[in-house]
Amino acid sequence: MTRTVGVEEEFLLVQNRSPFLAAEGERVVAQAERSAAHDSEGNFDQEFMQQQAELGTAPHASIEDLLADLRGRRAALAEAARSRGVRLVPSATSPLDEDVTTTADERYERMTRAFGRVAMAQLACGMHVHVSIASPEEGVAVLDRIRGRLPLLRALSANSPFLAGEDTGYASYRTVLWGQWPTAGVPDVFGSVEEYERVRAGLVASGAALDEAMICFDARLSARYPTVEVRACDVCADAEDAGTIAALIRAMVSTAAEDAAAGVEAPPIRSDLLRAATWRAARWGMEDRLVEPLTGDLVGAWDLVDDLLDDVASALKESGDEMLVREGLARIRERGTGARQQREARREGGFGAVVDDLVGRT
Repeated sequence: MTRTVGVEEEFLLVQNRSPFLAAEGERVVAQAERSAAHDSEGNFDQEFMQQQAELGTAPHASIEDLLADLRGRRAALAEAARSRGVRLVPSATSPLDEDVTTTADERYERMTRAFGRVAMAQLACGMHVHVSIASPEEGVAVLDRIRGRLPLLRALSANSPFLAGEDTGYASYRTVLWGQWPTAGVPDVFGSVEEYERVRAGLVASGAALDEAMICFDARLSARYPTVEVRACDVCADAEDAGTIAALIRAMVSTAAEDAAAGVEAPPIRSDLLRAATWRAARWGMEDRLVEPLTGDLVGAWDLVDDLLDDVASALKESGDEMLVREGLARIRERGTGARQQREARREGGFGAVVDDLVGRT
């Protein structure tokens, strides 16, 4: 089975020649939809905050095709932003101010009433990777078997060290902000579709989620598509990093599905240990040791990457993505994650240089 993969990315909008965010999301998205030549399966969309804009690719069997689609949509959204006198910034939190305006939408208004300050703090931009599945049963089996690797994906994509003109000390401060939602994080093993649906319905009934779309697990069954949706990652500064991570996630999904079909049990990883692993990934990214999910030991971050590559080697070869992923990971290892790049830009020229560098990467 050749699994398709698609990517959704969220971006900040920043005023030109001014250190402030721009409440232009609705108009930027409308302009992108009018002017871009794109197929009907992809999209541009508004986000919770007017200071954000989102794109979504079509599903692709080829990572090269996915990257071409992603670059084209980034370029179209960036041009739409320029037409409104603003800039598109691929950072998972704002290095500038936090002055936000919610998008006029009845559902967003209900979210604000229900969750208060937690909702208003969510100026956070993620990357969501969708990988096709044969059935919900296969999807739940995949979720149960990839949960231990989700903190490592967060570390690889870490791209949010700053918030409102301050260094947070984290590589992915988006993780901290997003973790305030009551349904966020890595859930327990489900074991069946029936249990997944029971948990989902219980969270909605409790008020912790307004609807199925507000199930904020780090990985979930998509509410709209026949896919597993991995939501652990920060938006990447570089499209090439997004393609590398998307290919790696597809290999993880394929490997997990094959393991489930062969009767391999889901790894018995405690959720409290995964919370610790998630915190450490958010705090340090790839710059320090991370938690080995089965043992709880602290090991080198890149040793965990090597272990993951060993686990998914067969799937990467079958999809033809082995060289693409290995070369992409080597680039991240050499120059660092987005968090390291943002900090280097700040040392060279302050937060203005951070924004300029990020804008250039779109």
